Amino acid sequence: MKDLKVKQIIKKILYATGILLLINIVFLIFVANFHIGFVFLAVISIAIILYGYYFDEISKFLHIVIAIICVILLGIMTFLAIYGNLDVVQYDEDVIIVLGAGLIGEDVSRTLANRLDSAIEYHRQNPYAFIVVTGGLGDQTTITEAEAMKRYLIDRGVPREKIIKEDSSRNTFQNLSFANDILIEYFPEGFTSVIITNDFHAYRAVRFSREIGMDSKHIGARTPIYTVPLNFVRETVAVLRIWIMP
Repeated sequence: MKDLKVKQIIKKILYATGILLLINIVFLIFVANFHIGFVFLAVISIAIILYGYYFDEISKFLHIVIAIICVILLGIMTFLAIYGNLDVVQYDEDVIIVLGAGLIGEDVSRTLANRLDSAIEYHRQNPYAFIVVTGGLGDQTTITEAEAMKRYLIDRGVPREKIIKEDSSRNTFQNLSFANDILIEYFPEGFTSVIITNDFHAYRAVRFSREIGMDSKHIGARTPIYTVPLNFVRETVAVLRIWIMP
């Protein structure tokens, strides 16, 4: 009888989790640009609901395997969250590199706005550092991410001459690689840098920076609560991919 009650509770938790994730996806469709991560999270949501539906018919061994996989994935997400919030900047670095995160029309997304706000906070403590804004033209945008980011910073009092645009990149690795190419021209004798991105994204960004020869520090900007499931799930998959196929 006790085991039956436990199973019923687990099934209700699975149903609730899957349904809430689906609701979250529907909400995101109206406030963010659609990308493949939406589909991936939707598949996971449906899989969770189906797991609850067929819970009683699944073998004990398979339950154990699923539990182990979930623990590993949650462990990676926890690691990403902790790493992203361990800021170690000295506020004497030469350059801030703000990574792109998508636009809504010509406006920065809430996720990207949080990154830029963190850059502004850094700028107030170290006004001598240059700010590199990164990101090219997206599939659903009319201006580059870098241009939208530059406008956002200028509107909030950052001097135009302190902003450097990198407006050709299409992904995180290119953000950093192309920014590095530009900065080598500005600082031929070398430079120190801080990467600003959201907390979930900091680990992969720092890893990429080291691959291209920039041993950067990082600041993890706050992640909007309604994007946490999508961003952490997608980032976990991305991190697993580079761990398995570096």
